[in-house]
Amino acid sequence: MPEPAASAYQQRLHWILAAYVAGVLLFLGALAAAENAGLARHWIGPIFLFSTVMVYAAIGVWGRTSDPGEYYVAGRRIPPMYNGMASAADWMSAASFISLPGALYLQGFSGTPGQAGGLAYLLGWTGGFCLVAILIAPQLRALKLYTVADYFQMRFGGCWPRRLAALAAVACSFTYVVAQIYGVGLIASRLTGVQFEIGIMLGLGGVLLCSFLGGMRAITWTQVSQYVVLLLAFLIPVSWLAWKQFGNPLAPLVYGAQMPRIAALEDRLRDDPAEQEVAGLYRDRALGWAQRLQDVDAALARDREAAQERIRAMRARNADVGEIVVASRALATLPRDARDARERWTRAQREDSERAQALGGLPPHATPYAGDPHGSPAEQEAFELSRRNFLALMFCLMVGTAGLPHLLTRYYTVPGVRAARSSVAWSLVFIAVLYSGAPALAAMVKFEVMQHLAGSHFDTLPDWIAQWARVDPSLVSIEDINGDGILQFGELRLGADVVMLAAPELAGLPYVVSGLVAAGGLAAALSTADGLLLTISNALVRDIALPEMRRPLSPEQRVILTKFALLAVAMVAAVAAAVRSAEILSLVSASFSLAGSAFVPVMLLGLFWRRTSRAGAVAGMLAGLLVALYYMLVHGTGLRSALGGLAPQGALWWGIQPVSAGVFGVPAGLAMAVVVSLLQPAPALKPSTVS
Repeated sequence: MPEPAASAYQQRLHWILAAYVAGVLLFLGALAAAENAGLARHWIGPIFLFSTVMVYAAIGVWGRTSDPGEYYVAGRRIPPMYNGMASAADWMSAASFISLPGALYLQGFSGTPGQAGGLAYLLGWTGGFCLVAILIAPQLRALKLYTVADYFQMRFGGCWPRRLAALAAVACSFTYVVAQIYGVGLIASRLTGVQFEIGIMLGLGGVLLCSFLGGMRAITWTQVSQYVVLLLAFLIPVSWLAWKQFGNPLAPLVYGAQMPRIAALEDRLRDDPAEQEVAGLYRDRALGWAQRLQDVDAALARDREAAQERIRAMRARNADVGEIVVASRALATLPRDARDARERWTRAQREDSERAQALGGLPPHATPYAGDPHGSPAEQEAFELSRRNFLALMFCLMVGTAGLPHLLTRYYTVPGVRAARSSVAWSLVFIAVLYSGAPALAAMVKFEVMQHLAGSHFDTLPDWIAQWARVDPSLVSIEDINGDGILQFGELRLGADVVMLAAPELAGLPYVVSGLVAAGGLAAALSTADGLLLTISNALVRDIALPEMRRPLSPEQRVILTKFALLAVAMVAAVAAAVRSAEILSLVSASFSLAGSAFVPVMLLGLFWRRTSRAGAVAGMLAGLLVALYYMLVHGTGLRSALGGLAPQGALWWGIQPVSAGVFGVPAGLAMAVVVSLLQPAPALKPSTVS
């Protein structure tokens, strides 16, 4: 595009963006006025859901296209700033927007010995963009490709490098998209009050309307509009909390003053007799689960017999029908068999054991690492494990960022190599605006919970607790275990996925802001799901199916086939998300280990080492992917529970958690690619493929 035309094009985009931002603010003001005038809360959520999804759908319909260049890479004319906004929305995802503040709330700054996290997410994800900007994005953009798998075929030739790259892209992207659709269902069900599974289908309709018709062209401008929504949704509650607690809305600059107060509250709660009583009751209950697990069959038989005897006694004394129905439901909810009982009771024992610890199992918020490097041998080991897992997770997130196919494809859409570098810089700016506020939000929410919520009477608890508990009991769990009618901190358990979504209600903001935050979370999940679904469908059609077809298809036919593949993948991902197998953040983190292990070692070798051979690339991708998958499957909680119990901690390699499997997969892939390449003659390399 000539320079004058490009300048006029960007000027027009600036005016459109300004008008859109003004429209969003006017919409918020109108809804706030309507709420103040008496609009019922149960209408606000559906209005937000319908309005935002319809805006995204309208952009998707406007951007519809069958042109391959427009569908796959948006015509390669997206200005860097707008591609940076789209990349930030694509990147933020449900994990960053919904789960990251919750992870910082639950894990503190450094995580725990058994669950690394905290600031590792911020440092790893931000550092990964530096790798993308310096090493990968400009080089890939110079090759003028459509998918990441295109690079592997262009660089190494043959079909296997491309096939393996496409399969790896499907594996890591599908894990990622399941987490996004789970977030869509979570938020849609909260906004509308419908069941979680119906919420998934409502949100899925928005995903398909955004991506099905227009591909990357429609997705890009949808993501720009979604970034505006999620930015406002994040900044308003965090700024309000900062103003409420400090009299200053600049949360990232002032929240550090809250750390000493949180530490003092933590000390007070540890010494509180009521909190110690609660911890003791959970400890007793954990011991009860442990005793049941010693003979699962006998314990399950006793539970069934006791429930049946209770029902017989009720019927004998002509008890109320409602009481009999409740007792019958309790009998029906007992484990089906010994295997189911072992899995449930093991999980219950683990949860009660955590809640039996001080602060309900949460680590001190500002402690650098768990344990004590100068304490007892056990404390020293805990310190070493915590630090090791923190660094391992940060490494996996950095390398995984540099290998995520849906992120790298975004930089194919800019006009040139210089624009690719500028686009990455803009992405970092737009992401930093939100990431700098996540630790602040976690700290301020924890202060609100410890200072104002803990110690409240159960009959005066805010409505949001019961509302989120109805959506999913794992999000909010409260229990008056000591029967005193007062909520102790140890009796409240918040899931990572609810801290951000409940922050406006916790801060006392109008309900319209809660609707905005939910809409922001929906925008984050939809924006990432759009890009991931397009990446998966492109890999299945362009990189796997089409090369195998004997009859060539026209470009328009290829686009149509990709659209139907996108639809099929979305349906499968929705079914997988409905299982609710894990928190969003853990699913997303696993996909980073897969992407980093499969792509990054071979990609960097191919870009910067001429000696890399086709066989070396295939061996490196296979080794990295298989090692990471093996470590996740063998040491992952889900599979170990299915096998009848959790494996001991010693089964882990050097104590590294399965979410950081990439710390083994990346070196394995790199070593295998180098060794196999050195064992072969140096391959001929076309000058045009080197940048």
